[in-house]
Amino acid sequence: MSHFRCDDLPRRLPARCLRRELTVLLISCAVSLFAISAGATTACAAESDHPDIVIFLADDMGYADVGFNGGRDIPTPQLDALAARGAVLEQFYVQTVCSPTRAALMTGRHPIRYGLQQGVIRPHMEYGLPLAERTLAHALQEAGYTTAITGKWHLGEYDPAFLPTRRGFDIQYGHFFGMLDYSTHLRDGQLDWYRNDEPCDDEGYTTRLIAREAVRIVGEQPAEKPLFLYVPFNAVHSPYHTAPGRESDFADLKQARREYATMLSEMDTAIGQVLDALDTAGRRDDALIFFSSDNGGVGPASNGSLRAGKGTPYEGGHRVAACVAWDGKIKPGIRIAEPLHIVDLFPTLAGIVGIPVDAAHQPRPFDGLDILPVLTNGAKSPHEEILLSCEPSQSSLRVGDWKIVINRQRATRKNPNPANANTVELFNLADDHSEQHNLAESHPEKLAEMQRRLARYQAEAIEPHSDPTGLPGAVN
Repeated sequence: MSHFRCDDLPRRLPARCLRRELTVLLISCAVSLFAISAGATTACAAESDHPDIVIFLADDMGYADVGFNGGRDIPTPQLDALAARGAVLEQFYVQTVCSPTRAALMTGRHPIRYGLQQGVIRPHMEYGLPLAERTLAHALQEAGYTTAITGKWHLGEYDPAFLPTRRGFDIQYGHFFGMLDYSTHLRDGQLDWYRNDEPCDDEGYTTRLIAREAVRIVGEQPAEKPLFLYVPFNAVHSPYHTAPGRESDFADLKQARREYATMLSEMDTAIGQVLDALDTAGRRDDALIFFSSDNGGVGPASNGSLRAGKGTPYEGGHRVAACVAWDGKIKPGIRIAEPLHIVDLFPTLAGIVGIPVDAAHQPRPFDGLDILPVLTNGAKSPHEEILLSCEPSQSSLRVGDWKIVINRQRATRKNPNPANANTVELFNLADDHSEQHNLAESHPEKLAEMQRRLARYQAEAIEPHSDPTGLPGAVN
C-alpha cells in the first residue's frame, strides 16, 4: 500500500478535489485495517485449528494402576493432574497386544484390514505396517506439523521403508521393538536404540532418555509451527528393571509389584517433565494431550475388577486407563463412560486439523469415527458396534452394552480336530463389567445377532502375518 500524508496535498487544491482525496484516503485506510484484521483473525483461526498434539502411550499398564482409576499403592500425580485437567475415558478400548494397537492408532483402521490383528512384530520379521497405509504422522506432516516419535515403534524394521522417518516422522528416537533391557538397550543381545533410524549408543535408563528427548523437541520447536509429539514408552513392559536410585522405593510391596511400581512411577515423572516443558515453552494452553496404555496389564499389573488381561479378548485385555485434556475445549474434571476406541483418534484429529479424508487422500477408509463431540459436548458414542478383537484363535465384539467373546481351540498336528473347538460367551457389560455371567443360553436371539455381526468382520479379515506362540499373557 502506498502511504499518503497530508503534507503531500497541493497547498491550493480546490475544495472538491480535497474532499475527493480525503475520501480516497479514508477508504484506503479502512480497506487496509480490514485486511490487517482479517489476517490476524485468519492467523488466530489457523493456530486454533492446528493445536499441538501430544500422545503418551504406556506399555502393558494395568487399568487400575493409576490414581484416576482408583489406584492407591502407586502414586501417579502427573497422570492424575492431567486427567483432572480434562476427561477420564472410562471405557476406552485398544487391541490386546502391542503392535496391533500401534497400527490402529497410526491408521485409524482395524488391524484385520492389513494382517496385523494377531501377535507382534519381532526383530527381523519380514513384514511391517503395510506401506499402502496412510499414517497419522504422514497426514499431520502434510498439514504443516513437525512430527516426532520418541519411544517404541514396533511396526516393522526389516526394510528401511518401514522405519518411522519413512512413515511420516521428521524426528525419531528410541527403539523399534519390545522387551529390551532398560539400561543396556539390548534385545536378544542386539542393540535396539536409534536416532533418526540410525543406531545410537546413548547411555541411560530408557524412560528417562525418552523423556529427555521429548523435552528437547518441545524446547526447540519453532513457536509458529505446530507439533505432533508421539511418546510411546516401553514402561511398564517386562523385563522389570527398577530405575537407578529408586531401589528403596515401595519397600512395602512384594518384589515383582515393587519393581513394576518404580517403573510406573518413573514413567509418571517423565510425563510430568514433558508437560512442564510444554508449559515453559508456552505451548500447553492450546495442546491436545492424550494418554492411554497399549493393552491391558499383565503380571504384577492390576486391572482391578476387569476380567483377565493382556492378550485376551476380555475387558482386562483391551479396556485401558485413558484420559485426554485440551484447555478450553474439554471440560476439566469430567468422566466419560461412552465406549470409544483407539481407531477414533486419527479421524478425530483429522477433523480438528482439517486434514482431507476424501477418497483421493484416504483411499482406504477409516474404521474409527470422529469422537470430538463426545469429548467436548457430552455426546453419545458414535459407534453402534466396536470390533475389539478378531483373530483366528479369539474374537470379541461390543454392541451397545452387549459383548460376545469367542475362544477357539486351534488345531495342531497332535490334535487336528479339537473336541471343543469354540467357546462362546455373551455378556451384558452394564450389569456385569467383570464378565462373570455368560448369558449365551438365556439370550439366544441376542447371541445370534452378535454372531452375525461378528461374522461380517471375520469374513473381511485378511490372513494375519504373525502366528504367535506361547500363552497369550507371554506374547511380547
